[in-house]
Amino acid sequence: MKITLEKNVMENNDRAAEFNRRLFGKTRTLVINIMSSPGAGKTTILEKTISALSDEFRIGVIEGDIATERDADRIRKKGVRAVQIATEGECHLDPRMVAKVLPDLDLDSIDILFIENVGNLVCPSEFDLGQNHRIVVLSTPEGNDKIPKYPLMFHVTELALINKIDLLPYVAFDMDKAREDLRGINPDSQIMPISAVSGEGFDNWLTWLRKAYETCTKP
Repeated sequence: MKITLEKNVMENNDRAAEFNRRLFGKTRTLVINIMSSPGAGKTTILEKTISALSDEFRIGVIEGDIATERDADRIRKKGVRAVQIATEGECHLDPRMVAKVLPDLDLDSIDILFIENVGNLVCPSEFDLGQNHRIVVLSTPEGNDKIPKYPLMFHVTELALINKIDLLPYVAFDMDKAREDLRGINPDSQIMPISAVSGEGFDNWLTWLRKAYETCTKP
């Protein structure tokens, strides 16, 4: 019975994700599901990304947190539309939660929609939201061993942003070992070292987004 229940839950989730995916495809909105542990720097990365690209793209953000609108408020101060999903204890977003707030966003007026998932390296990896791309942020103070410790997260994501590389001289993070471990889990994924504070490597992230948008909007 337990196996059947889990199968039914995931099948229902996949149907809801497909509903979102068709909607995003209709409006040609590029949707990025960003996941990480708490404090890895997702919101800071989004703030810097918005500052860099807001003249080029119309951007919207869905913020997922267990409680408070603090991250959404930070994003709104950058001048873009942000809606908050308070999961009230749930450790992840699911596609139905996302679908409920989409009417508040007006997808026809959004080129890139970022979904900042709840800070957690386990639960969010299991739920397709209907996005175009799933990426993970790993910060250098967390250590490179998080890649083999949380393999599903790095298996389902196609890009690992290694944030806070400005702290590399002060923390024990082995970039070569991180690349090796990621290749073993997901050979199709890539590591992209960046610093949302210093800006180092950030142009590579912006270039990745531009290419993803171009691919998303091709007829």
